[in-house]
Amino acid sequence: MFMGEYAHNIDKKGRMIIPAKFREELGMKVIITRGLDGCLNGYTKEQWEMIYEQLLKLPATKKDARMFVRMMTSKAAECEIDNQGRVLLPSSLIALAGIQKECMIIGAANHIEIWSKENWENV
Repeated sequence: MFMGEYAHNIDKKGRMIIPAKFREELGMKVIITRGLDGCLNGYTKEQWEMIYEQLLKLPATKKDARMFVRMMTSKAAECEIDNQGRVLLPSSLIALAGIQKECMIIGAANHIEIWSKENWENV
């Protein structure tokens, strides 16, 4: 279970520290993808596999379903957490979330969310 909020910075290389509390549950790898509200979502490998299975069940004959599958999977990236607790975020995801430097890492029950500080303050 993920809960709480933590302020962090992204360095020039795109690395961000994952809070120790979250690292315990995430393990050494996290799947980062586009969130639905202008943030990034982070899932454990097991959680992502469950989401992926649900995506496969959506009807390929419906345009909205195809668009949702594309939205969730096209930007998804498997990211490793290094020995210092940092994760390297793809630059495309950093840009998508509008993160400049300051960010917020939010526990959202079964996943984490990564927000630009400005966007989080306006939620």
